Amino acid sequence: MSRPIVSHRCHAAGCKEEVPARLLMCAYHWRMVDKPLQAAVYYNYRQGQEIDKQPSSEYLDAAKAAVRCVALKEGR
Repeated sequence: MSRPIVSHRCHAAGCKEEVPARLLMCAYHWRMVDKPLQAAVYYNYRQGQEIDKQPSSEYLDAAKAAVRCVALKEGR
């Protein structure tokens, strides 16, 4: 049986901050995400998806939009 991932790097472009596996981004970058996108990420998150590696397409779409939002705000 494989061991669950405990942490990973923040998904914001260029960030090296380690965050718990259940989180998409570090707190600094998460605060840059527009509130409706934050809500979409939370709504579509399913507890344990970081362990079984089966996130929904809706979650992935929301996560990608959140990453793009931060990238735009950082001029990337």
